[in-house]
Amino acid sequence: MKVLVVDDEVKNAELTAAELRDAGFEAAHVNGGAAALKRLEAERFDAVVTDLRMAPPDGLAVLEQVKRHWPETVVVVMTAYAALETARKALKLGALDYVEKEGEFADEIVHALRAAGEKTALKAENRQLSATVESQRHATMPVVGDAPATRRALELARKVAGTDATVLLRGESGTGKDLFARTLHALSRRAAGPWVKVNCGALPEALLESELFGHERGAFTGAVRQKPGRFEDADGGTLFLDEIGELPPALQVKLLQVIEEKTFTRVGGNQPVTVDVRILAATNRPLEEMVREKTFREDLFFRLNVFPIVLPPLRERTGDVPRLVEHFLRTRGAPADKLSPAALQALESYTFPGNVRELEHTLERALILAGADTVEPEHLTFSRPEEVGGRPWVPEIPEEGLSLEELERELILKALERAGGNKSQAARLLGLTRRTLYSRMEKHGLRKPGEGGDDEGAEDA
Repeated sequence: MKVLVVDDEVKNAELTAAELRDAGFEAAHVNGGAAALKRLEAERFDAVVTDLRMAPPDGLAVLEQVKRHWPETVVVVMTAYAALETARKALKLGALDYVEKEGEFADEIVHALRAAGEKTALKAENRQLSATVESQRHATMPVVGDAPATRRALELARKVAGTDATVLLRGESGTGKDLFARTLHALSRRAAGPWVKVNCGALPEALLESELFGHERGAFTGAVRQKPGRFEDADGGTLFLDEIGELPPALQVKLLQVIEEKTFTRVGGNQPVTVDVRILAATNRPLEEMVREKTFREDLFFRLNVFPIVLPPLRERTGDVPRLVEHFLRTRGAPADKLSPAALQALESYTFPGNVRELEHTLERALILAGADTVEPEHLTFSRPEEVGGRPWVPEIPEEGLSLEELERELILKALERAGGNKSQAARLLGLTRRTLYSRMEKHGLRKPGEGGDDEGAEDA
């Protein structure tokens, strides 16, 4: 997210922008409202963080102009003066949040901007889903593969998609649980409604409770206004609870209440909120063991496990690897014959502990390394290379011993021969940079210092 910080106190503008950059935002700063409006006319920003009390145009004027000319830009206002009426006016004019400049107020700005970024992404995703609802209803599941384990999971998904049943997606990391969940929503009668995803392992318990159920104004330090949670955001649609095994015990009780009664209370509130939400959950954790160890509630497990679908690891669907490779090549605009037979065989012989996600990333790296050339086995980087085709090749050492220097020289010559004299490719075959290869060639008398090559213009491997 690209953020513009506006403050007539230059030091404060610089420090606030620096803290936002430390939090992962792309942040710039300007001195005063006039400079801000000029910068906004010349450059697009996703968010503006502006002081209220400034020489004209002040923060409210900046807010009004932003909402008039760039309505999609988020605005957070900050002030050193606790003025409730000014805060109300700013919120009424369209400010996302109101922060008092005291203590660690930058943390509040970061939290507000992150929440805004997630909601913006959510709206865009929902628009995209809504636009394709009708075609998705009649489409086949966008999951590639024809192995028996894959077919079983797809058949279960097709049967449950049109219902409101709670679905628990189980499987190792990288098996496609997120894709299955999105597809279940797209093929359901709730497809025109919101799609909301929450990663239960990504936030500490205090923040996760507010994220799921919302909070009332004054519920905790920094809660300057009422905030709806993700359950309210998903009303009429689908809520996907990823990594459900990471949900803290206290929140397991509250989630059970929502599933059973369709109601909950916001943090700091006492009024029940009623929602109509379909719940999908996913985990790679052994929930049955967690139930026995009393770290996951048994009653919640039974409520979530209404319709379990187990997604098989890639090592159990090796016959799907060629189809997955073809699919990933097509999505990246690469021809179907981009991989050599040897490279495809290397992919099929690997167990992929990271499953489909690792296969996709492996192919992406290989396409970058190969460039315009055909992808060969040397372009494939595996997390466990010793699994590919058995143990890595190591030459036998004869009883009389051998010369390591001579062995290195012969390997360099063989790599150059296989690469057709292309030194960059020979370097990749040997796991070296081109500069290192040149140095070792010079050491063995295979190249003169400073001598050019057929691929001198290429980038270092």
